[in-house]
Amino acid sequence: MSERLVVIGGDAAGMSAASQARRFRSPSELEIVAFERGRFSSYSACGIPYWVGGDVAAREELIARSPEEHRARDIGLRTRTEVTEIDLPGQRVRSRDLEAGTETWTGFDKLVIATGARPLRPPLPGIDAPGVHGVQTLDDGQALLDSLSATPGRRAVVVGAGYIGVEMAEALLNRGYEVTVLTRGEQPMATLDPDMGRLVHRAMDGLGIRTVVSAPVTKVLTGSDGRVRAVATEEDEYPADVVVLGTGVEPETSLARAAGLPLGAHGGLLTDLSMRVRGHGNVWAGGDCVEVLDLVTGRERHVPLGTHANKHGQVIGANVGGGYATFPGVVGTAVSKVCDLEIARTGLREKDAREVGLRFVAATVESTSRAGYYPGAAPMTVKMLAERRTGRLLGVQIVGREGAAKRVDVAAVALTAGMTVEEMTALDLGYAPPFSPVWDPVLIAARKAAGAVRAAG
Repeated sequence: MSERLVVIGGDAAGMSAASQARRFRSPSELEIVAFERGRFSSYSACGIPYWVGGDVAAREELIARSPEEHRARDIGLRTRTEVTEIDLPGQRVRSRDLEAGTETWTGFDKLVIATGARPLRPPLPGIDAPGVHGVQTLDDGQALLDSLSATPGRRAVVVGAGYIGVEMAEALLNRGYEVTVLTRGEQPMATLDPDMGRLVHRAMDGLGIRTVVSAPVTKVLTGSDGRVRAVATEEDEYPADVVVLGTGVEPETSLARAAGLPLGAHGGLLTDLSMRVRGHGNVWAGGDCVEVLDLVTGRERHVPLGTHANKHGQVIGANVGGGYATFPGVVGTAVSKVCDLEIARTGLREKDAREVGLRFVAATVESTSRAGYYPGAAPMTVKMLAERRTGRLLGVQIVGREGAAKRVDVAAVALTAGMTVEEMTALDLGYAPPFSPVWDPVLIAARKAAGAVRAAG
């Protein structure tokens, strides 16, 4: 007898799950119905800043698979359709066609929740004024581009200095805007320790991006036409013809909460290793709406990244389709850039280690991306944390120029394997003068961290 799989969310996790389930089971065995409230499916939200900045020429380049392509694979994707209620006892969902305004109930045998995350939009006066933009979806990106084209002024304020904030600052700088970044934090990139964030701050200033720290926004000021004209903090006002919000996201789990599904401390859905929602045999969840296991601390955390969402979808689709797969957890690896400055981290910051009660040592080194005598060698700073007693690697942060960011992958593998910094010093990494010094910067940091562990007794 044919079953029906209902998927809520048409982006990375949801459509990866639907596509993988289709590979396992034919349309006669499994009907797949997916709901997406937007107009697009399976797109790279991470690419939006580069589209806005002009590095990516067209919106369509960010779309991996269109709704029409999904439908051609016998996946019934309904765009511009929002799920408004999950009825678990009745095994059905209520949806609203956003164009026609009609509502429909759809039954399911198996349910996948991939509702993503919602941008944090602080409840400030003027925050909804024309000219204030979030950048979560392709529609958001298009709205921002339309606003930039229609606005003659060239002053931009970015609120928030996390990944989206610094990437949007670069995008606006590339478009010829005078850019100011306001952050409530001690330094930009709060995912780094403040000493490493200070390096990012210095580089952003050198690029011509004005970065104001310890400056929480109090309101958005508007002109006589109702459009944004400035952003205010407690200390000052910053003129703005356009404002971009980069204040972070939180799991979009309002439907799940209303249905009584289990949520974690960060508001995300809780699942087992198969991505099945805990306590519910026919409900799975993945992507930015879930919390996952942190392999370094052993605790649940919310890590909204497209890499994880696609992996979640693959795992869910295999299990829904009758196979078996698991998602063991994450170590918190992320990379970004602002112009030619590369930023990377994996594992724990000092703050994270203290919060979970770990005693640690820290080692910071300065090195180069290539042999110092080879043309194009660029500086980089590597910071490494190790557990004081055991020497277990806890985290790595890297800030530098060309060739810096992807070196964090070595540390991500070491973290996943539970290696000590002493063990890392013996890693057989590739060497040639155009690619690395004789001692790779990550290994230099590991040597220094291992020495700090020994000195700590």
